[in-house]
Amino acid sequence: MLTPQKLWWHELNTWDADLALDFYSHTLGWHFEPASLPGGSSYWIARKDGRPVGGVFELTAPDYDGIPSHWMTYLSVDDIAHAQRAAAEAGGEIVRPATEVAGVGRLAVVTDATGAMIGLFEPEPVHAASLLN
Repeated sequence: MLTPQKLWWHELNTWDADLALDFYSHTLGWHFEPASLPGGSSYWIARKDGRPVGGVFELTAPDYDGIPSHWMTYLSVDDIAHAQRAAAEAGGEIVRPATEVAGVGRLAVVTDATGAMIGLFEPEPVHAASLLN
């Protein structure tokens, strides 16, 4: 039997958060709570049966112009700086260098050698996602 990676995070990046919140509330029975992000960006934690299952981030112009609404999966790493270097050395590209999100950890976006995007996530030791498993 395979053991899944302990920490991960699914995040919907969308141009229309209200429409998305309504859709996932009706479709999956998720409930949403607003969360504060640095710089005043809009974010919601999605919960099912009281447990966090993902997040919703509202894309805004001009920072995200040209990026369509999409789901992003973040996989946990022990050392995000090392993971970024390793990704680049293996033929990937650093799309968005690691940034600190207070109370969450450090996030980065890279591509693999085929061009597929994936998020990297170095969680703070007491991040809510650590309670998922």
